[in-house]
Amino acid sequence: MNVHEHHRHQNSAACCASACAAQTVQPAADVTAIDGAHFARYQIANMDCPNEERLIRNKLDGMPGIVRLDFNLMKRVLTVHHREIDLAEVTRALTAIGMQARLVPEQMPQDQQLPAADNKQKLLLVISGFAACGAEALAWNGYTDTSPVVIGLAVLSIVSGGMPTLHKGWIALKTLTLNINFLMSLAVLGAVTIGQWPEAAMVVFLFAVAELIESLSLDRVRRAVHGLLKLAPDVVSVRNADDRWEELPVRTVEVGAVVRVKPGERIALDGVVIDGQSTVNQAPITGESVPVAKREGDVLYAGSINERGMLEMRVSSDSGNSTLAKIVRVIEETEASRAPTQRFVDLFARYYTPAVVVLAILVAALPPLVFGASFTDWFYKALVMLVIACPCALVISTPVTIVSGLTAAARRGVLIKGGQYLEAGHKLKVIALDKTGTLTTGAPEVVEIVALSNAEHDDLLLLAASLNAHTDHPLARAIVAAGPQATYYRKVRNVESLPGRGVKGEVDGRLVYLGNHRLIEELGICNDQVETRLRNIENAAQTAILLATSEQVLGIIAVADGLRPGARQAVERLKRLGVVTVMLTGDNQLTAQRIGEEIGIAAIHAELLPEDKLRKIRELQAAHGTVGMLGDGINDAPALAQADIGFAMGAAGSDTAIETADVALMDDDLDKLPLFITLSRATRWVLVQNIAAALVIKALFFVLAILGMASLWMAVFADVGASLLVVFNGLRLLRHAGIRTATITR
Repeated sequence: MNVHEHHRHQNSAACCASACAAQTVQPAADVTAIDGAHFARYQIANMDCPNEERLIRNKLDGMPGIVRLDFNLMKRVLTVHHREIDLAEVTRALTAIGMQARLVPEQMPQDQQLPAADNKQKLLLVISGFAACGAEALAWNGYTDTSPVVIGLAVLSIVSGGMPTLHKGWIALKTLTLNINFLMSLAVLGAVTIGQWPEAAMVVFLFAVAELIESLSLDRVRRAVHGLLKLAPDVVSVRNADDRWEELPVRTVEVGAVVRVKPGERIALDGVVIDGQSTVNQAPITGESVPVAKREGDVLYAGSINERGMLEMRVSSDSGNSTLAKIVRVIEETEASRAPTQRFVDLFARYYTPAVVVLAILVAALPPLVFGASFTDWFYKALVMLVIACPCALVISTPVTIVSGLTAAARRGVLIKGGQYLEAGHKLKVIALDKTGTLTTGAPEVVEIVALSNAEHDDLLLLAASLNAHTDHPLARAIVAAGPQATYYRKVRNVESLPGRGVKGEVDGRLVYLGNHRLIEELGICNDQVETRLRNIENAAQTAILLATSEQVLGIIAVADGLRPGARQAVERLKRLGVVTVMLTGDNQLTAQRIGEEIGIAAIHAELLPEDKLRKIRELQAAHGTVGMLGDGINDAPALAQADIGFAMGAAGSDTAIETADVALMDDDLDKLPLFITLSRATRWVLVQNIAAALVIKALFFVLAILGMASLWMAVFADVGASLLVVFNGLRLLRHAGIRTATITR
């Protein structure tokens, strides 16, 4: 329902290698085939950031036979599309630029994750820490910074904890890339050059700790996303050819297999109930707070929980294509379409880092050359500026916040197709709403029974339901649904359809009619009382169905499109958020007016064709700015595409809605609209907090560096602190802290 373009992920010129782990580009897990090309997947343990992506692109793009490179930084997977090349050459090229790459199977498990650090790395980090602290302690207790024992401990710290950083820094120098590894390597080598060995050791150790902590923090984002897949069990009970049940791995179960789900078990795959009744908790998929009754013919989603009865279902999709897997895949893909703030920050960092490097060179050179100041002092100040110049906290502030917000929304049954939509939600001033299937259920239901004889309401409904028991007409189904269970139906004989008028049949030897106004007039039993009642019903935009005998009208059943539960409350919450609601519908004016007034819609536009809805959206945008559109039908597609944010209604299990909507509401709960806006405003506020905190900390340390009041290790500590501050602040969204604050201003 949406034709917004999604722009390719652009490389950031400078960012922290571990800090950008949450950024995701087009995933290798769902590769689009290229005609005549093969593909190979590499899992690269140290590919966390667009900086590594740029290194790889620079190395591989020019190789003969390579067609395209796809990166999934969240899984650390590179997909190489090629035309019959020697993959050993690709492996050697990756190794040459320091990438720890290994080929993985084409059908790599979706939840496969690399640890943030292995035991060897942790041991080396401990050794580096003890050595650095030892060097600092000796320097503070009578030893000089250049004494052999201090230098020995510093060298041990640098070798055990800093070699990966120095190696990456050397690669960055060869490729002329100004990144954090280059800046940190330059700071360490500069400190060694002027004899500040304890400082150099402490810088190496603190930076290694920073990388580990940041990596662990960002792994939490990865786990939050991939933890959704853990909602579905790994094994399932499948009926085999001998009609017996056996436990099989979920990934081996094929579409069409019959699966049994016991009470209390999680459902492993999408499917349709073929036997049994139960209630199912669908909250992990749709966000519904109340369990849903399921019986034969109803749809089940992987990850939901069977609460009461035994269910048998026929599998409708394999594990890689379940609704749950699609949700995870969409979240992984969203960062390819980057939020405006994220694009601004990356562009800012691209120019900010080189500018600070030039400034540091001037700080190191001008005072000694112009004023005769101490070169060692000003060179040291320049090194402090280089360390604090790292844009880690600034660059990491956006992707962590955006991914956390996207994951929090998915947990509530709101699937957002890109960071730009999550961020743009705070600017929504108007939301246009379709009526049928959106504000209403899209299915008629009995709203009133008018008795015109001595018969009771229940008797009239029983008689009407008995006549309609075997009819598929929507109005007939509404009457049957409102009536008693099938075991209580009256016996009807000689049932005959009356095209364009209704139906008739014999009940207890008496001929009974059920139909429209025209049928009653043809029978000659219409009178002023009936006409008055019919006029009142029609003025209320309801459909009148009359029950009669050959002599008199027994009663009138009023049927109307049912109001969706929670619609009125959702519109009221939107009003409290300052969002104006507008109805755009193709239905008649009377019906639209009745529904709109009952719900509390601010403006109602009825009898619209698809092109009319499109025109109205454009008018709203011209008058109010950012406009959203919520719909569920094909006729809503032009308006959904024109709107700044298109919302799809009831998208659970729908490939089209999940793949094309800007925001897909995974069930029919309209309350997810105000939830989305509240989350968007909370996300925006966290983004502002993070960017402000990062810039203020850096500005403060620039001043301290110029005044000579900051050391190298203090600069690293400040940079680490800023990065961790924005990471943990962004991760707050995973706990829905912002969602509960419905009064956050735009």
